[in-house]
Amino acid sequence: MDIAVLEQYLHHQIPLSAAMQVTVDAAGADSVVLSAPLEPNINHKRTAFGGSISTLGILAAWSLVHLRLLEEGLRCEVVIQSNQMDYDRPITGAFAAASSLSDPAGWPMFLKTLRRRKVARIEVRSDLLFEGAVVGRLSGRFVAFLQQG
Repeated sequence: MDIAVLEQYLHHQIPLSAAMQVTVDAAGADSVVLSAPLEPNINHKRTAFGGSISTLGILAAWSLVHLRLLEEGLRCEVVIQSNQMDYDRPITGAFAAASSLSDPAGWPMFLKTLRRRKVARIEVRSDLLFEGAVVGRLSGRFVAFLQQG
């Protein structure tokens, strides 16, 4: 999927991404990289709001699952089931999230389960980046529901 198409999709389907001014920097089979400026995501300490940081990580991880399923020709609803977020240091400027599958070797079993049971779960992670360094990590479990037709 073209990055402009993904960005438009996120802004339309998940309006919070538009309010956060999320941009898609890269989108491929192995990773999706999203970024956001500080200004619409700032807190009272003049650093990035923890909820915005977590949201960017979730959006990057969700987008990776969404795009991979589209590449497989599968129409699915994808939702987050649970997540864990670790924050290492404050973010005082534009920041990014780079997603990847927690266990890439598990993707074929995820697809097999999805096709057989019409529902499957997969773990995805996002590294939160600021000034070229990892400043936080998100780990999330996503559920895909295979759509009929």
